[in-house]
Amino acid sequence: ALRRPGPIQRLAIPDHPQWFGDQKAEAAWNTAISQWRQQNVELVPLDFSPMLELAALLYEGPWVAERHAAVESFMASHGDDMNPVVKGIISKAGNFSATDTFKAQYRKEELQRQIDELLADVDALLVPTAPTAPTIEAVNADPVALNSQLGTYTNFVNLADMSALAIPAGFRDDGLPFGVTLITGAWKDTELQRLACQWLNAHPTPLGATGNDRPEEAPGAAISTPTIKVAVVGAHLSGMPLNTQLSERYAVLLEQTTTSANYRLFALPNTTPPKPGLKRAAPGEGREIIVEVWEMPASAFGSFVDLIPAPLGIGNVELADGRWVNGFVCEGYGFEGAEDVTEFGGWRAYIASRA
Repeated sequence: ALRRPGPIQRLAIPDHPQWFGDQKAEAAWNTAISQWRQQNVELVPLDFSPMLELAALLYEGPWVAERHAAVESFMASHGDDMNPVVKGIISKAGNFSATDTFKAQYRKEELQRQIDELLADVDALLVPTAPTAPTIEAVNADPVALNSQLGTYTNFVNLADMSALAIPAGFRDDGLPFGVTLITGAWKDTELQRLACQWLNAHPTPLGATGNDRPEEAPGAAISTPTIKVAVVGAHLSGMPLNTQLSERYAVLLEQTTTSANYRLFALPNTTPPKPGLKRAAPGEGREIIVEVWEMPASAFGSFVDLIPAPLGIGNVELADGRWVNGFVCEGYGFEGAEDVTEFGGWRAYIASRA
């Protein structure tokens, strides 16, 4: 579920989060949750037990041997120079046999299946980045236990093959910063970035200790993958039969808007599912038509265009604010026998009238 394409709308949150006695962290989380409920997303409380067990498996299981393999020669010659806590953790690699490793791998796969089933109906997870804020003295006194607590809700991400993004979420009552982490499936970093930008713009925080305001986040600024915007007017609209052709290509809905007042909309004959044709009209003879603007990876655009049947195609469409974007157009012959449905102002209203 976390790998299905499309915008993030349903977020799983821990049903009974553990705060290790830190009431200020709990209060900051409750404040953040109330604010997230205003972000046009649905929060779904879930039992995080499988994720917590997978997190424990990372540090208590044989994966520590992977770290030992990376620094074995260094430890052999410079072990006395290492941080004793780090050395103690990595040295545990010798406690696990090859059989233990396979057993742990099998358990990891079982937990991954449980997690997939648990998250079948959500798009992402929203968790505390750290459920407590210990002092340096407390960490020095019990570094292993406290570091494990800090990663309670994030340590499972790597083993579960997920992607995560930590973002600020205001401040605790004692002035310490608080943060949340968004987690979703692999290769969905773009969707995480968009949702994070939405949150940061709605709840801005200053730039560290400078007190300076942080500039507004542009949703596309963090995206390194080249993308292409496409305006859709008919069967590709949200909830319409062909919308999956967009979501399968990891397209993201940017906005619902209208064309300029220079278009007419026609219901094309003999099309399944029913499809419209958008026609540029002479000045004063058209009107604004509702469209959705989607953005998809440029690498997926060719396969999307290849699915478009004649007489439809991709051309340039003028939006109400004067922008020109790629959009659906129709060749002239396609309007023969077509019904002019411009009066409905959009394809969705026309389809509703037929029902």
